[in-house]
Amino acid sequence: MSAYRLKGTIPVYFLKEKQSFIAFSPVIDLSTCGKSFEDAKKNFNEALQIFIEECVEMGTLDRVLESCGWEKIKSKWSPPAYIGEEQMAFSV
Repeated sequence: MSAYRLKGTIPVYFLKEKQSFIAFSPVIDLSTCGKSFEDAKKNFNEALQIFIEECVEMGTLDRVLESCGWEKIKSKWSPPAYIGEEQMAFSV
């Protein structure tokens, strides 16, 4: 494993679809699921770790983060700012 370290926090949204719990983070465009909220959370943490490690190994982490809207400031990556959420009504 590389000595590259990435540390911080990202927003993760959890949804329930029938019998599955979905974990999704738009700032890294990564999602996973589980049979329970805790499973989805655990699976997301594992998927994120693998995703980051693979990007580092392939030498694509900077490009991937940049394509997801992250900014590099003084050699530290910062995800897009979370500004809120809202339930929006719609009619089609």
